[in-house]
Amino acid sequence: MAVRAANSSYTSADITVLEGLEAVRRRPGMYIGSTGPRGLHHLAYEVVDNSIDEALAGFCTRIVVQLLPDGGCRVVDNGRGIPVKPIPKAKDRRPAVEVVLTTLHAGGKFDGKSYAVSGGLHGVGVSVVNALSKRLIVEVARDGSMWQQTFERGQPKTRLRKVKASNKTGTIVTFWPDPDIFEETQFKREVLAERLQELSFLARGIEIALVDEREDPPAKMLFKATGGLADFVKHLSLGKEPLHTRIVHFIEEREGSEVEVAMQWNTGYAESIHTFANTINTHEGGTHEEGFKKALSNVVNRYARSKGLLKEKEENLIGEDIREGLTAIVAVKLHEPQFEGQTKTKLGNTEMRSFVETAVNAQLMTWLEEHPGEGKRIVLKCSQAAKARMAARQARDLTRRKGLLESSSLPGKLWDCQLTDPDVCEIFIVEGDSAGGSAKQARERSYQAILPIRGKILNVEKARLHKILENLEIQALIGAIGTGIGDEFDLSKARYGKIAILADADVDGAHIRTLLLTFFFRHMQHLIDAGKVYVAQPPLYRVKMDGKYVYVHDDKALDDLRRGNGQKKLEIQRFKGLAEMQPEQLWESAMNPETRVLKRITLEDATAADRMFSILMGEDVEARRDFIQQNAKEAFIDA
Repeated sequence: MAVRAANSSYTSADITVLEGLEAVRRRPGMYIGSTGPRGLHHLAYEVVDNSIDEALAGFCTRIVVQLLPDGGCRVVDNGRGIPVKPIPKAKDRRPAVEVVLTTLHAGGKFDGKSYAVSGGLHGVGVSVVNALSKRLIVEVARDGSMWQQTFERGQPKTRLRKVKASNKTGTIVTFWPDPDIFEETQFKREVLAERLQELSFLARGIEIALVDEREDPPAKMLFKATGGLADFVKHLSLGKEPLHTRIVHFIEEREGSEVEVAMQWNTGYAESIHTFANTINTHEGGTHEEGFKKALSNVVNRYARSKGLLKEKEENLIGEDIREGLTAIVAVKLHEPQFEGQTKTKLGNTEMRSFVETAVNAQLMTWLEEHPGEGKRIVLKCSQAAKARMAARQARDLTRRKGLLESSSLPGKLWDCQLTDPDVCEIFIVEGDSAGGSAKQARERSYQAILPIRGKILNVEKARLHKILENLEIQALIGAIGTGIGDEFDLSKARYGKIAILADADVDGAHIRTLLLTFFFRHMQHLIDAGKVYVAQPPLYRVKMDGKYVYVHDDKALDDLRRGNGQKKLEIQRFKGLAEMQPEQLWESAMNPETRVLKRITLEDATAADRMFSILMGEDVEARRDFIQQNAKEAFIDA
């Protein structure tokens, strides 16, 4: 359901200009994060977000994203259309649509009249897209006509002109990313599909189509979630065994704001809570998440005691117990959200804490009372988690007494570096003792540490914390990194600025990388958030060409090398694993900062990562097989 603006009109008078468009092309990273794949796709998201804002305001029901054969991207909506008449308060008489596309911080989202709820509150979106596109065409249907204007690298190339009569309304933005700005200008359908599907859950009932016209016939995907966040929870729960089939789902409105919650417990151990404000993923949480967690603990304890499931002498369940195996989405819509935190993804509006807390207190208690069977299973699960927590505490205390988790007592297998400044130190987690030996000889010992891992570490997706802490390889990891784990995690104690996984470039190596990344994601996610986790890319081949050696990382790169060099003779050596590489080869290809390929692991879309780890490492074999078949050729995390 849309939260309608107080004033349903959207005219030129609603456009507010804050400042001119400057320096976007010179410093694009300031506006879109990077000029790599993430920044490229961010352009499409910015345009789509404008259409989503129209949907949230109640004036758009369908959005179509087309990937064109010539590399362009077109976004079509049936909203009100960007205003075309001049802005009454402005000194010049340019059409409002031109101002919006050429002026930073120009839009209809600042006064709260045209848009009661908006995801793109800064107004930089479409103007930044224009600035970073070699060409952009905007078409607007409104006021009885279809209008069109063309831009190149942010500058108008034609005047706004009336093309034909039209009784429809809407906006079409077609843009071609500038190859002078971006490292790569080809959009990935799978990346766009993930975000568009997420938006369809958050803007329930809106139809979003993705059409890839680069294929013949065009590939089409349609996203529409009439169930809203309940459908989102089903999507995230793929690969998990639900504890109860009926999803807890409710919506509550108050004074123009809205909270929607959907949640379901599963038999696993991972806590998966994702929060949104006006469709923005509030990755760092905030007041709405605080209100949700407080109410959740309160309701489950009250319910458990009222039904005699928690005895009088027993202690209350704590939040950690209650959230074990919980998948939950909390989405709020509100006027003028205030974002805080390192990446401006933490909601700061204090009134949302009490709003969400009050709603969850009432609605969740009602649901539990109406579903006593499910309620009993949930409380039993939480009680088992509490017992496991006690066991984990004992395991942690035992291992601490042995000094196994303390960085002051480093694991014996660690070959540490000489320097102690985390900003310059890095550690390579290496697969196998023999490869570890090669890496030890190859490294620059002043700032590079080596930790060999024997075999495949425990799959933490299927184990509680006390079992995880009993694993010797994980103990070595925790001790070497130095931050601690779980509620004792302290980022300031990290002993290395870079933590790099160095495994073979084969299937077994990929499995080990996935196991390690699952551990970091579930138990040390702040390391990923801080940009400290990397994956080293060891080569698959060494090729001698024209008397020189080059390292090649995969079969595609080898094929490209063969095509670029035509009839030249190539001597190709294939590495079976790290262990058979000479130390100097390992240094040149994977460890030397001047020549190595080191990919930083990022979690820009935490919900996608959550779902991926659940599928890859969970119990659902069929879901895992389908996922691997569909994504075998793609890197499974954007680095």
